[in-house]
Amino acid sequence: MIAANRRGLLKGALSLSAVSLLPRAAAGAADAGAAPDTLNAHLSGYLTGLHDPVMIREGDTYHVFGSGGWAGAPGPSWRISKDLKVWTDNKQPFGIPGWAHEAIPDATSVWAPDISFVDGLYRMYYSVSTGGSMRSVTGFATTPTLDRNSPHYKWTDHGLVVETHPGIGYNAIDSNFVRDADGQDWLEFGSYWGGLKLIKLDRKTGKRVPGDTRMWSLAYRPAPEGADNPIEGGFIFRHGDYYYLFASYDYCCRKLASNYFVACGRSKSITGPYVDKEGKPMMEGAAKTVLIERPWGGTRWRGPGHCGLFHDKDRDIIVYHAYDAEHDAAPTLRLAELRWDADGWPVALS
Repeated sequence: MIAANRRGLLKGALSLSAVSLLPRAAAGAADAGAAPDTLNAHLSGYLTGLHDPVMIREGDTYHVFGSGGWAGAPGPSWRISKDLKVWTDNKQPFGIPGWAHEAIPDATSVWAPDISFVDGLYRMYYSVSTGGSMRSVTGFATTPTLDRNSPHYKWTDHGLVVETHPGIGYNAIDSNFVRDADGQDWLEFGSYWGGLKLIKLDRKTGKRVPGDTRMWSLAYRPAPEGADNPIEGGFIFRHGDYYYLFASYDYCCRKLASNYFVACGRSKSITGPYVDKEGKPMMEGAAKTVLIERPWGGTRWRGPGHCGLFHDKDRDIIVYHAYDAEHDAAPTLRLAELRWDADGWPVALS
């Protein structure tokens, strides 16, 4: 998800179920009517100009990457922090690779990066496309370190992983790398059309095994004939005995009219089927809401969506973007701690 022309409720206030998950002191403050202490409450610095964020930590530095195209830089946006509070610009890791520009000549930026630490290297999957098009490519690049001051810092591009063409029925953007509990590597991706897909990767190459054309369908947004079916920005996160598939629904990139939101389902198999709390399948549009603006158009932070998940020490964090109604609807970095309720479903302390 990127560019202005692209194509169950969690209340704006903290719900009672979320309050029950807070530490005792914070819960007491919430009961007293005070605003809960959240990660979002402490954010400052370079927060705006961000779509589609993902997060990772190397040593004592947190890194957030997002879609490019801001401030004239076509490569992924990159910002860093030592404390999850104050964020600074770290420029772009690379621009549009030559092979991707040749495949998509009209592309102006790299979309929706996904960052992981894989077998001793930081690996970033990324996509290149144009607004509303099914002609898309996804590739990946690696570096031994994210520290620009290290002599070992160097991004190496590994080229194409998956591509789509008009009429194929699904779209190769918004990729997410996952290594399952058995050590098998996968790539989840997809936006609109046929929904979210999953393919198997070769652990050595980071690409598909030659000749392996198998593909699993994970989530879909049914829509009336001829209408949009907005679902994108998938992210698979393992917690306990389950794989959780987070996805973004409805519309981003419409400034204050954005009604994007995040919901999820879960499965004991990475290939699905993913279901909501009532056991209804995500392939039929069901999902448990995680981040949403309520009432619609009535809060400062509009259209929270396109999330990444990160396990940091003893807690889980969800990173996402939202549009700031107090600052010209700027797409802005947002963070929330995730807690897990008694039934194993995520609650965002946003």
